[in-house]
Amino acid sequence: MSAERLKHWRFANICAIVIPMQPTTPPGPSVPPQPITVTGSGSPRNNRHSVRDSLSTIGLLLLAPLIAVMLTLFVFQSYQVDGPSMENTLHNNDRLIVWKLPKTWAKITGHQYVPNRGDVVILNGSGLTNYGSAEDKKQLVKRVIGLPGDRIVIKNNIVTIYNNAYPFGFQPDTTLPYGKEAGIGVTPDNLEVTIGEDELFVCGDNRLNSLDSRSFGPIKTDQIVGKLVMRIMPLTDIKRF
Repeated sequence: MSAERLKHWRFANICAIVIPMQPTTPPGPSVPPQPITVTGSGSPRNNRHSVRDSLSTIGLLLLAPLIAVMLTLFVFQSYQVDGPSMENTLHNNDRLIVWKLPKTWAKITGHQYVPNRGDVVILNGSGLTNYGSAEDKKQLVKRVIGLPGDRIVIKNNIVTIYNNAYPFGFQPDTTLPYGKEAGIGVTPDNLEVTIGEDELFVCGDNRLNSLDSRSFGPIKTDQIVGKLVMRIMPLTDIKRF
């Protein structure tokens, strides 16, 4: 609300002074004045409140950055896509939110974190065979194709997975929902590999332009950083995963 300016007008010798009249009451016994207690601003009680409020404010200011760092390390984190390997699902400069809590909880409880087949994950690229040394410390975004115990066969541009549930094999790129959504085409390569109990087979959705497990082999489950849950930028293409 904007402050109103009060204009004080001075009238010299032209205004009568009007005093509001009070109703007359019959005289009665006089009442002695009551003492008024005033607590000064400098009293010990107020000083204690002031110190407590100041300490609370300082504590919050110190705690806020720590909470932000803890959330980033263990709960969720924002990433930006750099490169075309996940097209048409993700594009260069897309901003992502990655959920880390399941991996954090698995670490706390001493269990192995294994994402679902078809999940898009962030993984640490450090130490991957045939991965350029200049890029070695980068984190990669890929899709989980093979799980522990799977036998992966890539032949005639098609990925086929064999396991106990599918002894005759199935093709994840055509039978799982992500294949149609991502518009995955051919997968050029000719290989057969069995995934270890602590390993995963990952691929980019842009199979013609992706450096993935076809090149550097299966990754370890402890290389997973977190699972993609949302694209937040660009605003015209926000999506949950």
